[in-house]
Formats: sequence, C-alpha cells, structure tokens
Amino acid sequence: MCGIIAVLLQHGHAASELHEGLGVLQHRGQDAAGIVTCGAKGRFFQVKANGMVRDVFDPRSIASMVGSMGVGHVRYPTAGSFSLSEAQPFYVNSPYGIVFAHNGNTVNQDELRTMLDTEAHRHVNTDSDSELLLNLFAHHLQRTGKFRINEEDIFAAIQSLMSEAVGAYSCVAMLAGFGIIAFRDPHGIRPLGMCRRQAEGPASSGHGMDYCFASESVVADSLDFSEWEDVRPGEAVIVTKTNVTRRQLVTKPAPNTFTPDIFEYVYFARPDSVIDGVSVYRSRMAMGDRLAKQVQAELLDKGEKIDVVIPVPDTSRVAALQLAQTLGLPYREGFIKNRYIGRTFIMPGQSVRRKNVRRKLNAMALEFAEKSVLLVDDSIVRGTTSREIIQMAREVGAKKVFMASCAPPIRFSNVYGIDMPSRNELVAHNRSVEEVAATIQADAVIYQTLDELVDSVRALNPAITKFDCSVFDGQYVTGGVDEAYLIHLEGLRSDNEQRKKKAQKVDASLSAPESETLASCSGPFNASEDISLHNSKAR
Repeated sequence: MCGIIAVLLQHGHAASELHEGLGVLQHRGQDAAGIVTCGAKGRFFQVKANGMVRDVFDPRSIASMVGSMGVGHVRYPTAGSFSLSEAQPFYVNSPYGIVFAHNGNTVNQDELRTMLDTEAHRHVNTDSDSELLLNLFAHHLQRTGKFRINEEDIFAAIQSLMSEAVGAYSCVAMLAGFGIIAFRDPHGIRPLGMCRRQAEGPASSGHGMDYCFASESVVADSLDFSEWEDVRPGEAVIVTKTNVTRRQLVTKPAPNTFTPDIFEYVYFARPDSVIDGVSVYRSRMAMGDRLAKQVQAELLDKGEKIDVVIPVPDTSRVAALQLAQTLGLPYREGFIKNRYIGRTFIMPGQSVRRKNVRRKLNAMALEFAEKSVLLVDDSIVRGTTSREIIQMAREVGAKKVFMASCAPPIRFSNVYGIDMPSRNELVAHNRSVEEVAATIQADAVIYQTLDELVDSVRALNPAITKFDCSVFDGQYVTGGVDEAYLIHLEGLRSDNEQRKKKAQKVDASLSAPESETLASCSGPFNASEDISLHNSKAR
C-alpha cells in the first residue's frame, strides 16, 4: 500500500504542497518517500530516500525543488519490493521525460517484463511493478513517433496500458513541460481522486485553477482544495496549465467491474477521508453496530459478562465506541500509545513488529484489573500483535480477555498491494475461530461476518455493488491469480524477508538522502541534484 499525490499550480511552489500532502498520507507508507518537481524548460528536481517524510525532506531540500507542478509518493513495500533504488517516483528520459508514481500491484509482472524486454527493448532496473507500468506507458508513447504529442496520444497510450496490465493500479505521472496525468485501473481497486482551488497570483490565460490528485480526500482538506471527486475506474485525467481533459478509457466494463478494496475502509484509510463516496468514519461506525450484534449473539446471550470495551489504538476506536454504545457497555481507553512508533502492520519484518508492540502500547492496570475485557481491533492478520496485546492485558490483571475483529477472518493472500502474501503467515489460514483464539491466547474471538462488513460500507454508497474481498474469500476480482502465482508470490515474500533482515544490519546512514548520478539508476537523489531535460519542446 502506498500514497500518491500530484499537483499542478498556476503559480507557486509545488514542492511545499507535495511535502505537506505526503505528511498527511504518511499512514499509507513509512518505508520511503519522494518528490519530483518540474521547473522551467522541463527540468526535473528530485529528492527521494528510504525513511519517513520528516526524515527524507528538510526546508533546504524542499526549497531547492523548484517548479509549479510535481509528483510525490510514500512507499509501503510489498513482495519483491524493498531496495533503496525502488523509492518512488520513478523517472525515464525517453520519450519526452516522464515521472511516475503508483499505488497497487499488478499480477502479470512476468508477462509485462518479457514484453518490455523482447518487444519494446526497454530496460527495467528494479523488481518494482511501478517501474514496469512506467515503461509500459513510455513504450506506448514512444510508438507514436511524434515530435509533439497531445492529449489524444496520451489517452491512447494509457488505454493500451490498461488492456495489458492486470491488477490494481492508481497512478499519477508528469510529462516534462506538459502537465499532470492520473488514471485508475478498470476495477478501481485502489483509491484516487482529484480536487481543485482558485489559483492565487496574476490572472491566468488558462483555466485559472490549481489541481491536485491524491490517494485520499483528506489531502484536499489539508491543502485547502475543494470539489473532491473520485477518478472513476478505467478513467484517465490530463491537466495542463490551460486545459483539463477527462476520458473514460474502459467504455464497456463487465458486470461488477467496479470493485474497490474493502480493506481500505477496515484499516488503511484515515477516518476523515471519503473514498468513492463513502465516509471512512461512518463506515467504521457501521462496522461497530454490526459487530455488536455478533458480540451479543456469541458472548452475552451465552451468559458471558463484559465489564469494559477497550479499543486497540488507533484504527478501531470508532467501531469500538459504537459497539459499546450499542450494547450499553462502558468504553475505556485502556492502552496508551507512543505516537512516535509507526504502524506495526506495515513495519518490515515479523520480529520487528513483535518487538514494537510493547514499545508502542502501554496497558493501564486501572482499566483491566479484575475485569472481563472485550478488546476491539480492526482486523487480526498475523496474530502477532493480538497475542502480545492480550498478554499485556493479562499481565495487568484482566480476568478474561475477549477479542472482537471488525473484519472477517483473513485467510487468503492479498495480491493487490497489501503486504500479506504468504498464507502461512495468516493466523486464520487453515484454522477455525476456536483455533485462532487458542493461538492468540484469547478466551474467545468474535469475527464480523463478510456479509455484515460489506453491508456496513455499501449502505453508505449503494452504487458500489461489489468489493474486492479477496483476503477474506479468496476471490480475485481481476482474474489471473492461480495457485502457481500465489506460490511464486510467497517465494518473493520469503526472499524479501531475508533481504530485510540483512538490511537491518547495514549502517543507518543508508536511510538518509544521498547523492548519486542518474546513470547508476540506484539510490536516492539529494536536494541539490536536478535531472536536466532539454526536450521539453517535444510536445
């Protein structure tokens, strides 16, 4: 899972806006961050490195990235994606100079890589499918053979890309000296939206508006943009200084083609975001209402007593409060969170996640001692965090500890950009609910049903008739996922874990921005380095 942002301003400094927007999207990726801006004469300026937004950028580096349009990215590594050279945005100089950032994951990487090698003769330097998509886009633009391209050429290139790439991809791109491009896969699995505001400064001869594309609507709130609207599945949008053009490139979708990932609402998205017309906050309230019915049926109606409802910070707070109110139970904050520790789910490495649970949370004995406690979490993935938290509750005196999950059992690999590819890592895979409870050492586990979860989100936007629920039901909406692919993905996951362990032994200085030449195709660029492009007139 990653966060992407792109802005085009009539006047002003794009890097400042991109930096602030990436900070708002930090929850979507904590492994790496990057910004590329475009200045006069089509020259790109770039800073990217492994690390948090606050670590990668400083006032000097932000000031050095000149230009009124740019692209930003925060990375959350998936299988096969870890090395320093895979920090985004990516860049290719031919044709025309393209910068590219991507959220999601394709499932036919091998086919795309072979085609780019044998037919397009394009070199792909990393294991990232984002670089594959960039080169696929560049290849189709190259085929125009034109000295100057226009919107029609760009739409045709994206349409060809959509016909070849299978999987989840929300993308933003920038053409040197031309404008910003955004598009979303035909299933709309990963979120992407656009917003605008009246441009400040001298009167413009163009549309007079600043534009922003981002993964979540909360970016619009932070940057004072308005009129947020989602990029539709299979749609592409091109914004220049003088024009905005939208085109539906997949015109005849199959039934139920629009299938956004329901896990965005369960866990990843910020509660103050609205995705595809659904308030994440309201959807989590609805999850709490429906989960309360499960708790009533599986615990209270069977004679169990619950003294207090306690959320596992932070994502589950909304649902836990709603559950407590629905059941008439006390709601308490029993865990105090150290906010300077990142989200354990997206931390690389199982051992790192386990160690950071206790660094991240502290249990207050006052709320647990001699009580039967219902812990509410958004989901139970590997079970590592849940087991540590339950143990913490028992250590401070809880008599019984029940665990309620807003999501159903996660039993299948995610192939669309969430880092849980290995089925054997999932605590619910090939286990009954009772076996899960025993594994995480809970007195009982109560799961939301899949039907109730879907209804809690769909009720807020009935136009969405189907979601990608593959982590729960094993049904992969794009097709192209079979047992051989899953085994291959699990192999990448295993290899990646080994690389992460080795990387943890490397000097921490590798996480800071360093200066390297473009020819190396590896590592971050420092603030003083620019990528000079002299073909901006090629449009």
